[in-house]
Amino acid sequence: MASHGRGGSLGKQVRDARVDAGQTLRGLARDLGLSPSYLNDIEFDRRVPSADVLQQIAERLDLNLDALLAEAGRLGIATKDAEQYIRETPSAGVLFRRVTHDRLTEGQVKRLLEQVDKMAQDDSSER
Repeated sequence: MASHGRGGSLGKQVRDARVDAGQTLRGLARDLGLSPSYLNDIEFDRRVPSADVLQQIAERLDLNLDALLAEAGRLGIATKDAEQYIRETPSAGVLFRRVTHDRLTEGQVKRLLEQVDKMAQDDSSER
């Protein structure tokens, strides 16, 4: 999951990554345990896969799972973990409500995420 979003629709990102990896549609579908027609529907934006399928695709094609989840409009696999974290960390709930209430733009949220990444890196380098 080292690669970042490639741009374009979810299907285009998956299709481009599959082609770049030298995978056929049938071969990737087989590797993922999916039918070729289902994967084809994903690649042409006719179906939105579950978060679990997105995770498998991201791992197999070295795509950024967060970018795929966002493009698919999915919250993610660890939703229960997130709910528990928000219950245990009241400030996290306040932050989420503020971001929602203030209707931050995509650019503003991306800048906020960059700050979160920087804080996490700073914390890991201090250990």
